[in-house]
Amino acid sequence: QAQLMESGGGSVQAGGSLKLSCQASGYVDSSLGMGWFRQSPGKEREGVAGIARDSKTTSYADFVKGRFTISRDNAKNTLYLQMNSLKPEDTGTYYCAAHEFGDSRLGAPYYNFWGKGTQVTVSS
Repeated sequence: QAQLMESGGGSVQAGGSLKLSCQASGYVDSSLGMGWFRQSPGKEREGVAGIARDSKTTSYADFVKGRFTISRDNAKNTLYLQMNSLKPEDTGTYYCAAHEFGDSRLGAPYYNFWGKGTQVTVSS
C-alpha cells in the first residue's frame, strides 16, 4: 500500500518561510518522480514543483520560481519543499504526490499517488 504523509504546514506572515516534508512509504519509493501541488478554496489544484527520481532535474511553476526549492532524500524516502518569501496568495492546502514516470513533470494527471495535504496560511 502506497502512503504519502505531509507535515510542516502552518501559519506565517508574508515574507516568512516554511519547510514542508512528505514521508513516503509502501510502494512509493525512490524509483518514482515526485512533486508538490496546492489548492486554494474555489481554485483548481495546481502544480508547484516536481523532482526526478535521481534529483537531477526539477520543475517549478512560474509563480514560485526563485522562492521555493524542492528536494528529496531517497535514503529517508522523504520529499521536501522549502518555501521562502511567502505571499498571501501562497495560502492553500499543499499536497505531496508521486508518479511512475520518474522525471520532474508537473501535470497532475500523471500522478497516481497522493497525500492528504497540509494547510499553509500566509497572512499579510
